[in-house]
Amino acid sequence: MITRERLVEITLVLLLAAVPIAAQLLNEPFYLTLATRVAILGLAAVGLNIALGLGGLVSFGHAAFFGVGGYVAGVLAIHAFNGTPMLLGLPGTKLMPFIWIVAILVSGLVALGIGALTLRTSGVYFIMITLAFAQMIYYFAISWPAYGGEDGLSFYVRNGFPGVDTLKPLPFLLICYALLALGLILFQVLRKSRFGAALQGARQNEVRVAATGISPYRIRLVAFVIWAMITGVAGALYADLNRFVSPAMLSWHMSGELIVLIVLGGVGRRFGPVVGAGLYVLLEYWLGGITERWQLFLGLMLLGVVLFARGGLIGLLAGKPRHG
Repeated sequence: MITRERLVEITLVLLLAAVPIAAQLLNEPFYLTLATRVAILGLAAVGLNIALGLGGLVSFGHAAFFGVGGYVAGVLAIHAFNGTPMLLGLPGTKLMPFIWIVAILVSGLVALGIGALTLRTSGVYFIMITLAFAQMIYYFAISWPAYGGEDGLSFYVRNGFPGVDTLKPLPFLLICYALLALGLILFQVLRKSRFGAALQGARQNEVRVAATGISPYRIRLVAFVIWAMITGVAGALYADLNRFVSPAMLSWHMSGELIVLIVLGGVGRRFGPVVGAGLYVLLEYWLGGITERWQLFLGLMLLGVVLFARGGLIGLLAGKPRHG
């Protein structure tokens, strides 16, 4: 039996698939760039949705991993372009798959260190400590003159993918779509797995979970690292989209934007991050050309969702969530 939520998800997939076709027919390549941004922000929010939607981990530090992924892409690309070695004599690279692997590893290691400390707290203390760590990384990037410091780092040629011309908008969009699809599949697999059940159980009652012999701390730490890895890949893609990376990717504003995406779309909903990212980008594009204060309308919409649609826009359309 096809549920209302499944119908909503199928409609969203069809809309995403229609964007490249419409852009080609209308000769509007800029629409491809908008769709690419939606896919990248959606992927970053998918990572956060694992921690927030399944584990109830409210954080203001996830921009740290988004920015780390971006700087990995930028630093590797600029060293490959200049032909200069990095730390320990390691070479740079312009190959996206290798950059993604490095972004996953570096983001995961950073998350392991941060999570090992922050997850010993909870509530507002967890929120503030994750924010503090993110701000530490933000100010480190500002004070890193070798890679642009406060001005950021530009790399003039987009990194490559074997057999694909990534400088063309459509191939790069399809790459982002593919990674977004993998992120959504991973979210669904985790949600249906024993790990996902334990993570959701720890959110609801960690004492009962601990009584079964499962450590809520370890479960949350694994979720924290997985979330960071996914967000790191999204950050690398975002840097490639703009061919530029700056400390702004690490700021608390970015953390807030990603939380807004999930709340708008639906916390814990599989396609919630995609809906939130799509709505955010469209509002920025349509209303941003009319007024500089377009965030006012975004805030009003967010307020309406919080007050009248607690399950986000997907919850409003699909009704009660159906897990599994």
